[in-house]
Amino acid sequence: MAKTQDFTAVMKDMMGAFPVDTAAMQDAFKTSATLNEKMSKVALEAAAKSNDLSAKWTKDTLAKVTELTKVKEDPADYTKAMTDFASASAETAAEHMAAFAEIAKKVQMETVELMMAAGKDVAEEATAAVKKATNDVTTAAKKAAAK
Repeated sequence: MAKTQDFTAVMKDMMGAFPVDTAAMQDAFKTSATLNEKMSKVALEAAAKSNDLSAKWTKDTLAKVTELTKVKEDPADYTKAMTDFASASAETAAEHMAAFAEIAKKVQMETVELMMAAGKDVAEEATAAVKKATNDVTTAAKKAAAK
């Protein structure tokens, strides 16, 4: 009866000939985690600023509504109050939308900066990893050729 060959030793020798550098994987993970932390910080700061802006807008609107709902002497004053409210609301809407746009622009710029820095870091790490892997494979090939 034919006996099947045990490839465990063959695989072990083959994997030993091409060592894997786990430090490169750890560095890549750390780089990724650092980028995620920075991106989260940008997003959370933007969310906080947007929330503050929304709260301010709401307070301003409620103050204007309070003025709108006060009793007036003359019926024409109600029309004037409504016109003033609509005009003030349109003005503050434009101001607040511009403020939201500034927040978005800041987030966009910070994100681009982070991505460019991360790309540079990844490129440097990849170059170092490829150089090390090339050296390791060359060394392993020389050892294998010397046997």
